[in-house]
Amino acid sequence: QVQLVESGGGLAQPGGSLKLSCAASGSIFGLIAMGWSRQGPGKQRELVAAITSGGSTNYGNSVKGRFSISRDNAKNTVYLQMNSLKPEDTAVYYCNARGDQSGYVVDYWGQGTQVTVSS
Repeated sequence: QVQLVESGGGLAQPGGSLKLSCAASGSIFGLIAMGWSRQGPGKQRELVAAITSGGSTNYGNSVKGRFSISRDNAKNTVYLQMNSLKPEDTAVYYCNARGDQSGYVVDYWGQGTQVTVSS
């Protein structure tokens, strides 16, 4: 029943910005965290950013100082503001939500959205 719908991906120039949105529908019980990961060409999937239910954030080393994650609890939406984009940021970006359902950790994933950084 839980669906994560991503938007905001596309093409940006190096040094540019994009803002990704991930809207969650359905009930995510015992929400632990929401976040973003990405997988670039020839790369393993890596953590981009995450925000816990308590508001703590963490970022992958490659995006620290450039990307910011935030949440709008009223809209059940998580955002990823991406600034100072580099070609190496080119990847499919996936939204993730993690919940604790009576002691069972469950991960929900969006369909992924392509971000391409190129001049």
